[in-house]
Amino acid sequence: MSTQIKYAYRRHNTWIYRRTYPVQLHDILGSSLKRSLHTADAKVAAKRVAELNTTFEAIVLEAQAKLADGVQSGEPPQLAIAVPRYQRARLLGEQPVQEVAAVYLAEVSVRLRPGSYKSVRFALELLTSHVGARKLGDLNDTLGKEVLGYIARLSPNIRKYSQAQGASLAELATLSEEHEGISLTAQTQRRIWRQLQQFLDWCVRSGTLEANPWDGLAVKERPEVRSHRVLTDAQVSLLLNTNDRVLHSALLFCLLTGMRSGEACGLLAEDVSTKGNLGRFVQIRPNAVRLLKSKAAEREVPLHPVLETLLDTTLPTSGRLFPNLSVDKVVKRYAYLRRQHPELGSTVFHSTRKWFITQCERTGVPEHFTATLVGHQSARSENKLTYGLYSAGISDTQKREIIDQIRLPQDVLL
Repeated sequence: MSTQIKYAYRRHNTWIYRRTYPVQLHDILGSSLKRSLHTADAKVAAKRVAELNTTFEAIVLEAQAKLADGVQSGEPPQLAIAVPRYQRARLLGEQPVQEVAAVYLAEVSVRLRPGSYKSVRFALELLTSHVGARKLGDLNDTLGKEVLGYIARLSPNIRKYSQAQGASLAELATLSEEHEGISLTAQTQRRIWRQLQQFLDWCVRSGTLEANPWDGLAVKERPEVRSHRVLTDAQVSLLLNTNDRVLHSALLFCLLTGMRSGEACGLLAEDVSTKGNLGRFVQIRPNAVRLLKSKAAEREVPLHPVLETLLDTTLPTSGRLFPNLSVDKVVKRYAYLRRQHPELGSTVFHSTRKWFITQCERTGVPEHFTATLVGHQSARSENKLTYGLYSAGISDTQKREIIDQIRLPQDVLL
């Protein structure tokens, strides 16, 4: 005897739900609510029919309540009711890598900052260009070693070549060797591999994969951190005396406050306040323009007299202090200055922050005082307990004394 379920029938081994709306609601709802239950199991179908019956009744009640208003206004009523949709069950690991990667990217785009998301997206694009059509369950050690090998052959500038547009991971590796004799540093290779591992770990947590098949694989080459140099006084003089139309004011701000480029780009005139005889302070906090790197980065820094003069004479009195700057523009403009002045070699814009910290050290400022000014997590005691939990931090007067000790090189022309 065949199983029967009210408001459902079986067609081609799949249960279909169909229930007719009341005649008076046909004009606004149509004749019936019809959905595939995506199952051949009668017990599962019966449960889904019960869910849809509840939804059906809610739709009818709300449509009847709004019908009068809809007729009077001449527009059909909008019903804020979502109808459940069911998907056919899939075996673990059966989904294509490209399909799951798209879901993962949509999720991380919400919680990651643009720069971090761009990095993750690039790593996933490399993966899907090579194994996107394969099923998740097909990923194994052999494929993992293959992907690792191709990543190790990529050059830092491969994305800049026109032939690289739409190329697969294997093709990018070949192009890299043809156009450049250098490859990604071990540190960058590890970052890309870590992002792929995070994707696979997410697959395990989301139930689309039983275990991370590449968990035991890693970049063998040891990462070598290539720290950029601290600016010398001669280089600071060169930068400021160049009086670059794009970066001059931002350079002054970062040299005399130790700010990161992103923090400076997001400054608002409203962030500047006056504290009596202590002068003006700038509050570095998250806003609509940019977020901060960490909680410790939220801080208040006194403005050097040179910067107070800059505020009074050059910078806007409302809105963004640097309305035409972004981190991307800062990086590219500093690269332009480095090409114009070979003496700036091995330095980046972030070297201004290193110069500020160096001046603090050379004037005898305790390390935890400097950490407060530049927004580093303070290591003020060995166990980070006494100062870290019990102290309210250094005073505004102490901050002002530190800033007033900073001196630009004598040959700087302001």
